[in-house]
Amino acid sequence: MRVHMIFTSLKSPISRLEAVVLAVYLLAPAVALAQQSSVTPKQEASIQGDIARHFGSVPANPGPKAKHLSGSIRPRAVRKAMRKVANWELKQAQPYFGRNWTWGTLYAGFMAASDSLHDARYRNTMELMGKGFHWQLRSKVPVADDQCIGQTYTELYLQNHKPIEIKATQEALDRLEAGAEAHIPANQAQIPWWWCDSLFMGPPVWSRMYASTHDAKYLTYLNEHWWQTSKTLYSPQWHLFYRDVTYLHATGPNGQPVFWSRGEGWVMAGLVRTLEYIPQDYPTRGKFETQLRQMAAEVATLQDAKSGLWHANLLDAAAYPRPETSGSALMTYALAWGVNHGVLSRARYEPVIRRAWRGLVKQIYVDGRLGNIQQTGVAPAYYRRSSSFNYGVGAFLLAGSQVMKVSH
Repeated sequence: MRVHMIFTSLKSPISRLEAVVLAVYLLAPAVALAQQSSVTPKQEASIQGDIARHFGSVPANPGPKAKHLSGSIRPRAVRKAMRKVANWELKQAQPYFGRNWTWGTLYAGFMAASDSLHDARYRNTMELMGKGFHWQLRSKVPVADDQCIGQTYTELYLQNHKPIEIKATQEALDRLEAGAEAHIPANQAQIPWWWCDSLFMGPPVWSRMYASTHDAKYLTYLNEHWWQTSKTLYSPQWHLFYRDVTYLHATGPNGQPVFWSRGEGWVMAGLVRTLEYIPQDYPTRGKFETQLRQMAAEVATLQDAKSGLWHANLLDAAAYPRPETSGSALMTYALAWGVNHGVLSRARYEPVIRRAWRGLVKQIYVDGRLGNIQQTGVAPAYYRRSSSFNYGVGAFLLAGSQVMKVSH
């Protein structure tokens, strides 16, 4: 029965063989979070599923790393690294553009890169993407994942002021604001943003819709539901977010709680992308800034001194010793944004940002591939060094767009 549901619920035209791979991934039994030196069958299915959906690729031989890129945070060096990665990704990804959260994150990165690199080509490509999808979200009553692409639609509207660019997104948000309910799994908290990743996918759309319409109801909705999610998933002890309620009491092989680096990155990046459009005098703006400061202080202590990046399981580097690029890039983006906007201490966090950016640039291959990106999932997992996926590239471009401003 569940296999039939997987086949019938697929949103994009993929082959039956690819669907079988996805079914294996979704139906495989849970794997204990333990130290790994090779991929498990479930993780292999996840990797192959992401490849089948054209989110990225994991070649056996990705070639050598780039040798002529600097890890400096000076704007010229950052732009060079960003352009190399952006150009490679655009060529790889454009034929397969889609509307889910992986693509929405990449599009956010392309929008940031267009401004930072003074290159209209990326923004023009985003306009063509929007027109190709008729400015539609993936569903009429979208979960947060399907709202993510709305960040790009609304950013384009704020530049172009063409109502068609936000019409469908606004209608979808209005349905949610009026009480329509998107699907929530039975075993999760019965709140719209029931998993921490959703705080990147959804709230920045709502804050941008406020900026587009000046209607305070969008801020009211995001404020209510952000703090509802925070109350459910945020640990006052650790100043980190559990991925969802099924992880509230989960532990890793070292007995510590499981805090997924990409999950923390989603929240921190969601915080700053939401803050971008919350008025300075909004009553709870200070709460958002305080949460960013708390999370920043915690993740700074967990940065790997050697690589400058973060491990998939923040509290258990031994179990997942390889640096993970997507979560690290999202956290670097948030830290740099916080410094640039006076929310975080420059003296405290600039050294953290410098180390992190240097570590991120070391993940670039000679052709522009960005490696060490964990495949889609819900928790720390094994991934291959060559693993490159669209959302990780989007995160890298977002990070670069703020890192280059730190040295000014």
